[in-house]
Amino acid sequence: MADPRIIDIELDERTILWRSADIEQERRIAIFDLVEDNRFAPQRQHPDGYAGPYRVRLSVEEGRLGIHIAREDGTPLETLILGLARFRRPIRDYFAICDSYYQAIRQATPQQIETVDMARRGVHNEAAELLRERLAGKIEVDFDTARRLFTLICVLHIKA
Repeated sequence: MADPRIIDIELDERTILWRSADIEQERRIAIFDLVEDNRFAPQRQHPDGYAGPYRVRLSVEEGRLGIHIAREDGTPLETLILGLARFRRPIRDYFAICDSYYQAIRQATPQQIETVDMARRGVHNEAAELLRERLAGKIEVDFDTARRLFTLICVLHIKA
């Protein structure tokens, strides 16, 4: 019986050089929320009909995202590679707006915080739609899953 969801996700820690406390909190929340509720359905048919649940590891090497997909028992199923060139601007924009948001939380009025947060959500939502487009035909994900995956992709791009 199909169970198209992620039950465990990890990031290739070799890729991550540095994380602030704010980014670490974003990572923890994204992973928790992703594992709690997601739709993740690779479109490739496997000979034995396996259709989830999945363990996923994300990595970035040479400007490409590796999505390493394994069975529940950890046996590898497939690895998808996505070019990240189209994500450079959304990642940069997301980092910039997140920096503004974290600064606003510390020193701005509630109205200013809300304005920055709305902009942050807008950038995040656009990036999630781009991710869904890039995964089309490869992995079916719902919008919330795409948003959380984009957050984790951003974490992989943090440089010291």
